Amino acid sequence: MLNIVVAIANNFAIGKDNSLLVHFPKDLKRFKKITYGNTIIMGRKTFESLPNILQGRQHIVLTRNLDYKSQDSRVIVVHSLEELLNSLEEKKQYFVIGGGEIYKLLLPYCNKIYLTKIFKTFNADTFFKELKYSEWDIEDEETGYIDDKQKIAYSFLTLTKKKIKN
Repeated sequence: MLNIVVAIANNFAIGKDNSLLVHFPKDLKRFKKITYGNTIIMGRKTFESLPNILQGRQHIVLTRNLDYKSQDSRVIVVHSLEELLNSLEEKKQYFVIGGGEIYKLLLPYCNKIYLTKIFKTFNADTFFKELKYSEWDIEDEETGYIDDKQKIAYSFLTLTKKKIKN
């Protein structure tokens, strides 16, 4: 099953200069808890922005660059949506972690979104396709502030795709 893990600002911003918009330790802990022991799917730029291979997770990198390779056994490189979808096992959990193009490409195939909504507008260069919240049910929600200093509000949401009624 494909799922998305993403932090989105008010203006649907998700990143700038291949970095996260804000340092948010609680969100990073949530990300690790959700993805640990599973497979994460990302684009090449997101992969290259990681400080290193994320422990306890298999990595799949989707890139159009046919020459792109990885020597690490924890990293599988695929070059098309078809190749990616054919490589997925039906009963396994997969987590799409970015970037913008990858989210847009894989959103139609995803059943769940682990969303961190950050209630601030950021200057950014990467955005998430506008979510149609009417197509998703809220399964779980937690709210608070990123920290006492900044007073930026957030919500952790778990969204499940609504079943289409015939």
